[in-house]
Amino acid sequence: MNSTRSLSGQSALVTGADSGIGKGVALALAQAGARVVINYAHNKDAAEVTVNEITAAGGEAFAFQADVSHEAEVQAMFAEMFNRYGTIDILVNNAGLQKDSKFVDMTLDQWNTVINVNLTGQFLCSREAAREFVRKGVVEGRSRAAGKIICMSSVHEVIPWAGHVNYAASKGGISMFMKSIAQELAPHKIRVVGIGPGAIQTPINKAAWDTPEALEKLLSLIPYNRIGKPEDIGKLAAWLASDDADYITGTTIFMDGGMTLYPGFADNG
Repeated sequence: MNSTRSLSGQSALVTGADSGIGKGVALALAQAGARVVINYAHNKDAAEVTVNEITAAGGEAFAFQADVSHEAEVQAMFAEMFNRYGTIDILVNNAGLQKDSKFVDMTLDQWNTVINVNLTGQFLCSREAAREFVRKGVVEGRSRAAGKIICMSSVHEVIPWAGHVNYAASKGGISMFMKSIAQELAPHKIRVVGIGPGAIQTPINKAAWDTPEALEKLLSLIPYNRIGKPEDIGKLAAWLASDDADYITGTTIFMDGGMTLYPGFADNG
């Protein structure tokens, strides 16, 4: 486990933590000392693998199935977390999905599914967490903040993405959602920050990196010339949730190897 234990004694909920970025975040929070709820939508076996990795390393975690776009399921998840851990200190809104389509062919179901999970899911989870943060306030010796909310966004909150209009719109919405609740909750000593990953090696984008040709094409968009790993995002999330980042709120930190530097212009000035 992490020797710094910067999150020791705190409780965290990570949505969509059964694989990919969410798993990387959950492992990092546990390594920093937090007890972690591993939320998953469908893959119970994968969620239990994450739990087992945490407990094998001396941490504490349990898995809970909930569709974050359904209010009753979100509330049941928070109720079970409070039953087991007493409260919440850190929420990482990570659950997200893609339903890709050309815009003219996109169905209302494809649009609604992505918006409901990626954006409404963050609203429902953040609201439940914020209610508890306001109720308990700052606990001396636990954290300088009453609570921390991390909203997982994407470089596509600023980079348009043809063929993925629903996804890009959801991420753009997350940006303004994050900033607006950060503004509203700051007087309660609640911090809200965003993480904007670039290309990260996860199952959701496997087609973009699992062949040499695909990886070469992808790396042309990344000035730093490597694809990110879930543990990259995990380390950032653990730091943002710690008191070392106590003065950061209301902003998105892009972790993208320079993708938002618009590399197409690097030799086109």
